[in-house]
Amino acid sequence: MRARRRLPPVMQQRDYALLWVALLVMAFATQMTAVAVGWQVYAIHRNPFDLGLIGLAEFLPLPLLALPAGHVADRFQRRRVFAVSLVVEIAVAGLLLVVTLAGARQLWPFLVLAAATGVAGALGAPAGRSIPPEIVAAEHLPSAMALRSIAGQAAVIVGPAIGGVLFAVQPELVYALAIGLLAAGLGCILALGASRLAETESVGERVAGLRGMVAGIGFIRRTPVLLGAISLDLFAVLFGGAVALLPVFARSILHTGPAGLGILRSAPAVGALLAGAMLTRRPLGRNAGRTLLFVVGLFGLSMVVFGLSRWFALSLVALAVSGFADMISMNIRSTTSALATPDPLRGRVNSVENVFISASNELGAFESGLAAALIGPVPAVVAGGVVTIGIAAVWPRLFPALARVDRLEDVRPEWEPA
Repeated sequence: MRARRRLPPVMQQRDYALLWVALLVMAFATQMTAVAVGWQVYAIHRNPFDLGLIGLAEFLPLPLLALPAGHVADRFQRRRVFAVSLVVEIAVAGLLLVVTLAGARQLWPFLVLAAATGVAGALGAPAGRSIPPEIVAAEHLPSAMALRSIAGQAAVIVGPAIGGVLFAVQPELVYALAIGLLAAGLGCILALGASRLAETESVGERVAGLRGMVAGIGFIRRTPVLLGAISLDLFAVLFGGAVALLPVFARSILHTGPAGLGILRSAPAVGALLAGAMLTRRPLGRNAGRTLLFVVGLFGLSMVVFGLSRWFALSLVALAVSGFADMISMNIRSTTSALATPDPLRGRVNSVENVFISASNELGAFESGLAAALIGPVPAVVAGGVVTIGIAAVWPRLFPALARVDRLEDVRPEWEPA
């Protein structure tokens, strides 16, 4: 009982604690699987372009399903929608286990299953990201979002390392454990109380039709601060990210094995976790807009250092700095989105935001793989970092309202009925 009282107030709420555990084990499963899939895919042809194709396959379902998925999240119980997406992810992990047992010698099964993962993400993300504001009181929402990010980053730190070690022992172990973790997450989601979540069904009566489906796009377009923050994150990670190329750097440049790849993938999360702890103890005060632009530029600089590094320790430090900067950027963006979006539009706004996030990750992985295949991995990463620095410098001219944001808590939604 005393141990429970020592937890943050939001973690003492049953439903949020269940949701947090579900997000934690899901993140573990995702990170472990990413290490295994990346190593297996690159081993087939030793071609970095194949890694880019995996990212493209994960991304393509998203723009096709984003608007319907956001509409579904605003019309039906978000817990149930999220649970369905988890069932799809469990099926994908099971099929990856089958492919691995068969030898994993062909690329096409990984592409098909990457597309299935994209379908699950497109369906589940708007609903899952909309649940915390429904089950957490407004005064605890900033803490809930910070803890959600910390859960994800903690999994990114440990998950890839465990995945790399298990893969070195027996590749099938990675997928077997991922199935168990996802099943546990599904159980937590199904155990959430339905009383408050059921309120979203009444919202659906007011948002039916094509106009309601695209309302999220219109809302973001009418909110320059939100549009500027989301698009800044999109282009920064799209050009500056290097995670998709880590198997290439691990094997061909830094000359390490699967365990080393897992450590490299964990390094950004170490920096992110440090930033998360800092934000939890000392939240952002003034000059939030300028801080966002600064950390995006820092992210680009860290990618330049990583691309030029031939020393494993320096590469780890550069990746950790990138994670530190990205965590602060993500915190500013997610807090802005939560404060600026009214609940009846939350699913649809989150679905559009998810397109931006996935474009920066999955489509960014394709861009990284293509650039590495054309000009080499090192020039691709360095050029991407330089472009990201340039974006941070130009963005105040394109979105002056974003640069002028002072305190995040002053952001308020501008609600118009769909």
